[in-house]
Amino acid sequence: MDILCFGEILWDTFDDGQKPGGATMNVAFHLAQQGANASFASRVGDDTQGNKLIKFLKSAGLYSDLIQVDEKRPTCEVTVHLDQNQQATYTIPYPVSWDNIKLKKPLTKNAKDADAIVFGSLVCRDATSRDTLLNLLNETTALKVFDVNLRPPHYTLSTIETLAAAADVVKMNEEEADLLLHRTKGDLKDKIIEFRKKYHVKTICVTRGEHGAMVWHDHEFYEHPGYAANVVDTVGAGDAFLATFTLGLLNKLPIPQILERACAVGAFVTSQRGANPQYVEGIVDLMK
Repeated sequence: MDILCFGEILWDTFDDGQKPGGATMNVAFHLAQQGANASFASRVGDDTQGNKLIKFLKSAGLYSDLIQVDEKRPTCEVTVHLDQNQQATYTIPYPVSWDNIKLKKPLTKNAKDADAIVFGSLVCRDATSRDTLLNLLNETTALKVFDVNLRPPHYTLSTIETLAAAADVVKMNEEEADLLLHRTKGDLKDKIIEFRKKYHVKTICVTRGEHGAMVWHDHEFYEHPGYAANVVDTVGAGDAFLATFTLGLLNKLPIPQILERACAVGAFVTSQRGANPQYVEGIVDLMK
């Protein structure tokens, strides 16, 4: 499967050092580990930190002419704050290199040839990258997978609505569902149904942290309770989940099987430092 991931690449800065990150970059990294033909489009700064990220992408098999270099805007370095439960929040600078992703021929061609495009909301905080993405989505028949990635103050409701309306699949976490659908009465299922009525997407997935995930697909609900893990940090767990979920959909696996795998991989990532650990054998069996 050819899967294009479009979005941010950055350094996640912890108290004990830095790790490569960025939501859609993380998705591409996990897709590659799972055997998909993943490509990644973004923009780094013409600086030392950008060169280090290019070196990382090359080692991960994700470097191509879809990685642009910005001579004026710096490579992004995010500060990660972990609370007592190792839940992460982020301080994200603006503007940075990936706010300025340009629409170029290699990117357009890749989008047209892709089986799926994975994109998030954070990269759309600036008009340049947002317009580039919307142009790509208008010119492709690929499965469009939208990762709602709300990082206050780096989003507007109008942008979220535009991206949701363009998507076939929407993934969000429970807090994001509550924020977007706070006027909807009832439980999570009621909110998902209301979201489906408004945006007409094919598949809606809501991750619930240690409690697994809920999916609406083909007019049915599916749930998985999740797996216990010794949490080191939660950075990238949702991205690993989304990579596994997207590949499962493309391979037309049963939703319960997709959820089992996605929850296992997400739980495994929480047991490691950073968003992109190398896989171990038998992750699903290990998490059981």
